[in-house]
Amino acid sequence: MIRSIIGNGPDLALIHGWGLGSATWQPVTEALAQRCRVHLVDLPGYGEAPADSGDFAQTAQSLIDALPDGIALCGWSLGGMLALQAARLAPQKIARLILVGSTPSFMQRPDWPAAQPPDLLDTFADAITRDAAATLQRFIALLNQGDAQARPISRALTGRMLGGALPDPATLSSGLGWLRDVDLRATIPSIATPTLLIHGERDPLMPLAAAQWLQAQLPNARLDVFAASAHAPFLADPERFVARVSDFCHEK
Repeated sequence: MIRSIIGNGPDLALIHGWGLGSATWQPVTEALAQRCRVHLVDLPGYGEAPADSGDFAQTAQSLIDALPDGIALCGWSLGGMLALQAARLAPQKIARLILVGSTPSFMQRPDWPAAQPPDLLDTFADAITRDAAATLQRFIALLNQGDAQARPISRALTGRMLGGALPDPATLSSGLGWLRDVDLRATIPSIATPTLLIHGERDPLMPLAAAQWLQAQLPNARLDVFAASAHAPFLADPERFVARVSDFCHEK
């Protein structure tokens, strides 16, 4: 699960989202390692990490077991949901949370409009069985819609995706199932871990309203909104992202 560990300083784990592995963090990894000890995580079925049949909670527990005590978890998108679950399961082990473009519930529910309709997940679930690479390229285009740097970010993400091994359809389907089924809202007020929320102003997948809800419900959360950014603010403004995350990890 841990692909590599680089740098010195407070322990910081980078957890990628659905469809795109730990190479997603490449533009910020070296800079973060100047001030932090960075643990690059490959979730099951991504990179060289073997696929497994664990559910969402089991995967969060495996993440906890693979990382040292006192670590800061930085999760993007689905990775942020796993980070929240890990903090709920092991609050004594997780020192800080950084949630990037994240949400407590990806799918819309009767009392939760700040999310995606079920038919979006149905469309992707059907498409990955036919052509996973093409589906992931469409996903990359979708997550960058509205970003002031949408084209260069999409090109870079696509290049990194195609440059490595793609997750198999079963892994992708499992992740979509988590996005469909997981609803963490009821657990959020019990998570007292100091939390930094980083969210794109124009995020088309996880609406800014979801991050604002998290800020209001998490007891120790602050929100930093990246203007003109979509779902990947760490790629839209890497220098600002590195500064915010590094400073947060060094706070007393």
